[in-house]
Amino acid sequence: MLLGCADLRCFAASAKPTRAGIAPEADPRAFLTAMNDSIERSRGLSADTTLCLLNGGAHSGAAQDARNRLGDIFNQLGSNVRIELPAGGGEIEAMAREAAQAGAKLVIAGGGDGTINAVANALAGTETALGVLPLGTLNHFAKDLGIPLDLETAASTALRGTVRRVDVGEVNGRVFINNSSIGLYPQMVREREALQEKGRGKWTAFAEALVDTLRRSPAIRVRLWTPERIVSSRTELVFVGNNEYELAMPRVAARLRLDGGMLWIWNVPRAGRFRAAWAAFRALFAAPRSATPFAFCTQELRVSLRRRSVDVAMDGEVLRLRTPLLYRSRPRALRVIVPAEGAG
Repeated sequence: MLLGCADLRCFAASAKPTRAGIAPEADPRAFLTAMNDSIERSRGLSADTTLCLLNGGAHSGAAQDARNRLGDIFNQLGSNVRIELPAGGGEIEAMAREAAQAGAKLVIAGGGDGTINAVANALAGTETALGVLPLGTLNHFAKDLGIPLDLETAASTALRGTVRRVDVGEVNGRVFINNSSIGLYPQMVREREALQEKGRGKWTAFAEALVDTLRRSPAIRVRLWTPERIVSSRTELVFVGNNEYELAMPRVAARLRLDGGMLWIWNVPRAGRFRAAWAAFRALFAAPRSATPFAFCTQELRVSLRRRSVDVAMDGEVLRLRTPLLYRSRPRALRVIVPAEGAG
């Protein structure tokens, strides 16, 4: 069951977009030119350079193996691609931004959705295209765009595919490509990360963190402001999707499109753990729309809480952000390489 947004688009299209805390761009052109020239000399970047960024911080051995495989694949494809293994999200984003500033036509990101998110933050709003190598566990962004999961085919797509403009979401100036949330999920991610630091395996840590979070995580009081409505509630979870998500099997958690220009909001009011789980179960198996947790679409959203800052999940990563949270959709802001029509 897909919860539609067409009835809100005409009204929301007239709303003035919120800048979501982004400072106006300064224009010290001489300084920026000199800085970019210095970066280009030190990094060896140019408009003709194809840069491939793999997350070297997550699993260094796996990243090095992927680097070796990709080196062979790119050579077989006859392409000169520079492969780098930055240590984490901040360095990944910085290198992608430097490439875009140097005029690169393409930056390829290899990793999970968190790695793709880091590069998207650098490339959104530029003319530099994003190539995707889905090397993560879930790879939601690649799947929703029809990008092959096989590494060799994905690499060929990144170099020889076609450009498609897709939306991104934004919260307090940070871009997300899939979704963002507050409440249960970011709390569970924090707990899972703590368990992994103690030596738990990924899926063991996930299961323990999920049970622990469901057992003792308190609800939060929020006020949601949009151009169409104001909602106050005690909630378990506020989920903000970059375009509409399906709630029914067999395409649960998938999106039919990434260029609808809308945010999809799913608010799960406080109803007790078992009632919340039952509501989610009914949503998954095509219960009537009135039986699902409160869901709607909008172009922008303000989330107010009785606290100065809150943990916010974005594409599987968690950041601490100041409140209020200012969300908006940025339609067609990101250029992504997808399979050419008829490919495959």
